[in-house]
Formats: sequence, structure tokens, C-alpha cells
Amino acid sequence: MQVKNTNDSPTSVTLSFVANQADLAPIKKAAVQQLGATLKLPGFRPGKAPAAVIEKNLDQNVLQSEVIEEAINYAYTQAVSKDKLRPVSQPVVTVKKFVPFTLLEAEIKVAVVGKIVLPDYKKIKLAKPTVTINAADITDVLNSLKERAADKVNVERSAKNGDEVMIDFKGTDAKGQPVNGADGKDYPLVLGSNNFIPGFEENLIGLKPGAKKTFELKFPKDYGVKALASKAVTFAVIVNKVQELSQPKLDDEFAKKVGPFKTLKDLKDDIKTQLTMERQQASDRDYQNQLLEKITSKSTVDVPEVLIDEQLESAEREERQNLMYRGQTWEEHLKEEGITEEEHRQRERPNAGTRVKAGLVLSEISDQESLKVDPDELDQRILLLKSQYQDAAMQAELDKPENRRDVAMRILSEKTIGKLVDYATKK
Repeated sequence: MQVKNTNDSPTSVTLSFVANQADLAPIKKAAVQQLGATLKLPGFRPGKAPAAVIEKNLDQNVLQSEVIEEAINYAYTQAVSKDKLRPVSQPVVTVKKFVPFTLLEAEIKVAVVGKIVLPDYKKIKLAKPTVTINAADITDVLNSLKERAADKVNVERSAKNGDEVMIDFKGTDAKGQPVNGADGKDYPLVLGSNNFIPGFEENLIGLKPGAKKTFELKFPKDYGVKALASKAVTFAVIVNKVQELSQPKLDDEFAKKVGPFKTLKDLKDDIKTQLTMERQQASDRDYQNQLLEKITSKSTVDVPEVLIDEQLESAEREERQNLMYRGQTWEEHLKEEGITEEEHRQRERPNAGTRVKAGLVLSEISDQESLKVDPDELDQRILLLKSQYQDAAMQAELDKPENRRDVAMRILSEKTIGKLVDYATKK
């Protein structure tokens, strides 16, 4: 079977192939056997009739279609293996010519991962940051625990710092339209906790139960919800309740009440351990992302557009889901951003391209390092994930082939990043 590989672009190839009678004969034989396995013929048990008899009684259109399909699949698989192609799209097949069982000419177009040129990643260094926990960090946690354990007494006086107020609030924009994510009902807020945007809590100091107040504030430019960042919002607040907090004394008895601790020192030590673990995990994630970004920026990759499109669609689905949880529609979000759906997609396209490029770089390094995931390794991870779910249906989902593949890819990525960290920190 003759196969010719033509590069239409760095990320697209056309496979042209010609199969003659000798190439098609074994494929036809297998097709006749397969199709005849369930064919009922007088005087013969299913599948036991001679091949010539079976072929004569088969629908010739079905037989020809089967031979064409199998021949194309065979040629495609062989070409992908021989030329080390990495297809990322469904192949588009065009049959140019078919003389039943003597000649087949066809063309297959498919998007592929283009050339990947890696830097000498083993020599790329990046210092790991040191995680530290100071006394102020521990004090913050202790204060939070004290607030949660505090006795609350309703008061009729004006609210002051340290009090908890129960409020209804609603944010509107310059046109008087409600702002999603800027409202709440019977919301408990400790004044002075700085849990709300700057200026909000200060506006409530001095208000008594039943008081109403309207004021305008601007969300910080680095606010977590992009749609609200730098946005001017008018808040209408009703104070339903003012409560004086009587916080417990910070001593051994307090430690015993909040957990399995004998002394205040035990509680502080535990807080330090937990904070260190959390910050170390966050620091490690940031470090790994920075390292991969550094290696990716020094790599050259021909990224197929189809992969960028898939990444965009995936990110958009996640964004839509997050908006749904916040009670906002996709249309409302786009309106707040002041852009169309297409403009949103074009804005996010560079980020999607960067993420795809990083994934391809990581995959290439996995190959160069000959990293694999052992079946036992995968089984152990699946068991660990199953232990996190009580629902039998959710546990069964993990056994599906596509989900096992996803978990295997995650393990492989972890191994690869681990290798890169070793290289980057080795002196």
C-alpha cells in the first residue's frame, strides 16, 4: 500500500494512499468472514459456509463499504505510526477512486501537533521560595476562632468596631440596575474584620438597629470577581441587628473547647502546622506554574488551532458554570463586561494558546524522559479517589475508560513536573 504524506501547514497533513488488488485481498477476506459470521444460509451453520458462497450472498454495497473503511483505517494507522504523527482532530476522508477490490485511491486530511523544540530544560534553574509562618499569622487564626466562639448579645446602641451587625444590602450601578454579586440578606458582618471591600464596614459604624444608609464605593481594581473590579457601586444597607461580641479568654480552657488540645501552646503549634502545610502547598503550585511557564516561554511549538478552540470551549463552560453558581447568566456577564461573545472569545484566545502550548511542552518532556504510569500506580490512585466519595455511582464513574485515562494523564503530569523541579533545584 503506497502512502504519501504532504504537510499542508505546520499543523495539518494530507495522507494520499493507493491500494492495489494485492493490498485489498486480505482486507476483503477478513471483511467477508466478519460479515458472514451471522449470515444465515440454507444448509450451513452461521459462519461455516465457504467464503465464495458467503461473498455471493452478501450485500455488495455493504461489503465494499466495509473494505474501503478497513483499508483506510489500516493505511491511516500505519502512516501515523511510521511518520510519528500526533493527530488532534477527526480525520477527513475523501475517496478519490474505487474499483471494487482491485484499486482504491483515497485522501485523509488531519490536524496534528506540529514541531516542538524544547530548550535544555535540565539546565533551567529556579529557586524555591521559603514558606514562613509568623506570630501575627497565628494570632489572626486565634482571633477568628475567638470570634466564632464569642457570645452574642443584642444591643440597641450604635454599632462600633468589634460588633457584629446583621445586614441586608443591595448594590446598584450608575443606571440603578442591580449588580450581581453585590447583594445579601441577613448577612453577619463583624465590623473591623475587613472582610468587605474598603470603606464598606466604616460606613456602618455608628448605625443603630433599623437604620438605613446609602453610599457609593468603588471595588478594588484587583478584586477577585473580574466583572466587579474597579466598578463603582451604590449600596443600600439596612441594619437588622447589632450584636456585642463577648469573646472568650485566650487560655488553656479555650484550647480544650475548640479542639483536642490540652494547652494553648498545643493549639498554637497545631495552627502553625496547618498554616505551614497550606502555604507550602500553595507555594509549590505557584512554583511549578512559574517553572513550567519559564520552560514554555523558551520552547517553540506549532500549536494546532483546533486544540486552542477546544481549550477555549472548556474554559468557557467552566466560566458559565461559575456564573450560574453566583446566580448570573452568561448574557448578563457579557453585558457587564461590555463585550460580545466573539470579543470575549478573542480576548481569551491568547491565554488558551499559552495553556495548550504548556500542555504540549509537558507532554514532550514526558516522552523525552520516558516517563510512564504503571497499571498498579493507576489502580492505587483510583482507589484513593474512590475513598473520597460515598456515592457508589460516583465511584463507578472513576472506572470508566475515559476517566481512567484522565487520571493517568494527571499522574504523568505530576511525574513530569516532579522531574523538572528536581532539575531546577539541583545544585
